[in-house]
Amino acid sequence: MMAAYNGHPPVDARFKRQRVKYDGAEPAGTIVVDTSEKFLYAVEGEGWATRYGVGVGEDGRTVKGKATIGRKADWPAWTPTASMMERKPRLVQYAGGVPGGPDNPLGARALYLYRGGKDTMFRLHGTNEPWTIGTEVSSGCVRLTNDDIIDLYDRTPVGTTVLVI
Repeated sequence: MMAAYNGHPPVDARFKRQRVKYDGAEPAGTIVVDTSEKFLYAVEGEGWATRYGVGVGEDGRTVKGKATIGRKADWPAWTPTASMMERKPRLVQYAGGVPGGPDNPLGARALYLYRGGKDTMFRLHGTNEPWTIGTEVSSGCVRLTNDDIIDLYDRTPVGTTVLVI
């Protein structure tokens, strides 16, 4: 039996990282995020992908369509956007930013989504709240467990295409 996190349940077994058959049309090296199913696929080609469970944006706030990994960060800093602070006034206390580290909401790694050379402000990132994997919880970013984002980060170069459906 898996241990709980500070009284929270462990990550549901179906959201654990695993290699799966993949029948999508995307080429190897593409990342596909299925927000309705709450899975991210790192397409490997020849009908295979590594599948990760994810937490996605609440109330349809997740970005949709194509983007590119424009930047990567190891233990990234985080600053809530103005719209996040407007929706959730409790975040104003972090307006000056939160340095990278284990208490940072972006977790161990972040992959920054860009369109047209500009930061979309959406990320694929880790979380210090792994019990949220498989839920609609974020302000629009895609969350993975810290172990999973480290694995994805290590296999994903800047320039990788991301398709969010």
